[in-house]
Parts: sequence; C-alpha cells; structure tokens
Amino acid sequence: MECKICWTPYDPATGDDFRQVLPGTPFTQLPEDWHCPNCDAPKAQFIVQSDPGAPALLEQQRVDAQVAALVADFREIWHSKMRDVPLVNKALSIEAVGFRSHAGRGLGVLVSPWFMNLIQLPAEGEDWSGFIPGVKEDVHFPSGTYEFIHNRREMVGGYKACSLYSTMGDFQTQMQAVDLARAVMIELFKEENRAETDRAAEIRATRTAEVAAAEAAETATEARVEAMAQPTRRRLISAGLANDAEEGAE
Repeated sequence: MECKICWTPYDPATGDDFRQVLPGTPFTQLPEDWHCPNCDAPKAQFIVQSDPGAPALLEQQRVDAQVAALVADFREIWHSKMRDVPLVNKALSIEAVGFRSHAGRGLGVLVSPWFMNLIQLPAEGEDWSGFIPGVKEDVHFPSGTYEFIHNRREMVGGYKACSLYSTMGDFQTQMQAVDLARAVMIELFKEENRAETDRAAEIRATRTAEVAAAEAAETATEARVEAMAQPTRRRLISAGLANDAEEGAE
C-alpha cells in the first residue's frame, strides 16, 4: 500500500518500526488509528501499490463461494431429511474443512453427521452440471490415486466425492472429526504415503478377484445342480418310472 499524499509505502514484509507493527502484518490488520509514518495521513489515504497475491485471493474467493453453496445444500438435506435418521451422529454438524484451490479446482473435506467425504469442485469455466450420479472416476494426488464418485446437487451443481467415512458413530465431538479432516488434507499431498495407498489398492484388487472366483464357483455349482434336476427324455415318456441307466442301455 502507498500513501497517496506523500507516496510513502507500507510493506507488510517489513511492518512499521515506528508504531511497533511486526513484519508480516497485512495492511488490513493494522490498528484503526494507524497513520502514515511520514505525513500522518490516515489509513483511508492509502492505495494499492502492488498486490502479487491478488490472483490467488480471487481464486480462493471463488472456491469459498462454491463451498458456501455446498454447505448450504447439505444443511438443507440435514434439516429436511436426515436429522431423524437413526444412524446419524447428532453430536456432529455440517462443516467444510480445509478447502483450497488445487490444480484450479476447489478441494477439501466435508464433515456431516452421516458421512465424511473428500470433495472436489469444478474449476473456473468448467461445467459439471451434466454429471451422472454414481459414475466413478480415479483422481490422482501425490499420495496416490483415489476413487471419486460423481454427484450433483441443486445449489452447488456437479461435484466429485471420495468417501472417507460412510458412518460417523466413532466420533465423540465435532472437533475430533474436524481434526481428522485437517489431517487428511495434509497427508493427501505427501508422496511418502503412496506406498501405503498402492498396497491398499493391491489388497482391494486381491479381494475383488477372490469374490469373482467365489461367484464363478457358485455359478458352476448352480449349473450342475440344475443339470441334475433336468428330467431325461425317458423319464418324461415313462412319467419318471425309468432311470438314466435304462435309457443309456437302450
């Protein structure tokens, strides 16, 4: 910021020694009675000299608007549909945790009394309104690849959700849930967690193969039972008085 009367700058990086303002103090956090150290002009006489953080600030404001719509949408669901459902945890409430812009898209955790999901929101100019709920998509992060499910709500539009907890009964307080959500947002970007994530994927793949094999064996067994139950031509002709051996002897 710069005084438009005497052109004295205020640099947040250095603060103001004269008024004992610590380095790193933004202009918006200066005391209300702070004045220009050179000409004594009030804060209102300062204008923007340069703002290297403006694009990031505007992007965060865009994400914040999306998050506000997301929270409002799920609060409406809570009050209209979910608050009397037996499995919800009434010690918890709807809260957005750690949302920020990542690769141009809003990303954060949504905590509710009945789930905790990692949420991805569309980037500027992206239209996810045509999302088909239930469609699955793999999304890549430094810690690994995670399965997200497409969804769509009236207020927020299209979004992607990765389930962290599908029931919330293990949480005693909102703070516990929020602390875990914050930890997720930290661990998600640690590459050292990739090995653990890949191992989890391997376990899931093995389990899927086991289930498929069991289903195939069950199908084969059902086919054999059905074949044994089918009457032969001789049985049909003789009303079941003949046996297969007799038919074979013919």
